[in-house]
Amino acid sequence: MMEVFTEGFLLQASLILALGAQNLFIIDVGIKKNNHILAATICAICDVCLILLGVLGISTLLSSIPTFKIFIGVLGALFLLYYAVLKLREFFVGSFDSKNKAQLVLSKKIIILTTLSFTLLNPHVYIDAFFLIGGYSTKFDFMTDKLSFGLGAGVFSIIWFYFLASFSSKFSTFLSSEKNMRCTSLATGLILTILAYKLGMESIGEIQKIL
Repeated sequence: MMEVFTEGFLLQASLILALGAQNLFIIDVGIKKNNHILAATICAICDVCLILLGVLGISTLLSSIPTFKIFIGVLGALFLLYYAVLKLREFFVGSFDSKNKAQLVLSKKIIILTTLSFTLLNPHVYIDAFFLIGGYSTKFDFMTDKLSFGLGAGVFSIIWFYFLASFSSKFSTFLSSEKNMRCTSLATGLILTILAYKLGMESIGEIQKIL
């Protein structure tokens, strides 16, 4: 049982460690200490739920709905592009003084909606949870093994998101200087722009397949 749990743990580690949009958002709110634990909690809960749905075989249902990936992909690309513009604006405007910094703090409601958007408006999240992790779990014959595998993957997500939020928050004093905030905003904006472009092109490709 522990061996199966470890397999899930390590597989999720290989999938989640890439510097994606969701991780960048957690780092951003962590640096600003802006409800970062709440954001990490939402990411962890969503990941665990999606992973468990994946090992239970939800991928079969989604495979029969080809427009689902396109719909999520288009919305996700537009959202990432919007957030990229906000981060690039922070870089160019440089509004990091004490007066404007308070304006950058997001309410709990906005944090919840933004975190859910970064998590759920990304078709790769479903591919990882439903098709990669869910598909891998089909090698196990017993449901107890499938669930143990899924829990292993889910536990890594929980550890990872809380670590990311706590780490960025701990070093926020260093990272939140105007110079470093400008650099962080520029890097985040550029990476999100690239991710939005790639996601948009993938969605166009999926549309062309249907047509």
